[in-house]
Amino acid sequence: MAASPMIDGVQIKRLKVIPDERGFLMEMLRCDDPFFQKFGQVYATTAYPGVVKGWHYHKKQTDHFVIVKGMMKVALYDDREDSPTRGTVNEFFMGEQNPILLVIPPGVLHGMKGIGSEPAFLVNCCSEPYNYKEPDEYRVDPHDGTVPYDWSRKDG
Repeated sequence: MAASPMIDGVQIKRLKVIPDERGFLMEMLRCDDPFFQKFGQVYATTAYPGVVKGWHYHKKQTDHFVIVKGMMKVALYDDREDSPTRGTVNEFFMGEQNPILLVIPPGVLHGMKGIGSEPAFLVNCCSEPYNYKEPDEYRVDPHDGTVPYDWSRKDG
């Protein structure tokens, strides 16, 4: 099966892990990265093993996901009417075994699932601060078939 093309506007930055006898350092997002727009806020969230968190999208906000502990399956779906990659699904296995930063542009549906045997920790440095009065967050049920993606594990 051929891989799907990368959704328009989605980018990946391979992260460099610098270990030494004290631990390690992993730089995630820099203001001189070519895709950096502006700082909104940074937050951390977790997903327990097997838990799906999604789908949702933002109209204004760009997300920058890094999984700093454990592993997550992050899925994206492009339902933007004007996008050349409309209908495309991308799937990323991110975390300790694949240290990357994933740039998710506005309008792209995204969700994540904790995989493995321990909670996974996601850090997001998003371009907009959370607006409690008018949240820029639009949700779609992860299991109702609206998005053509199956969150179940693929054995074989």
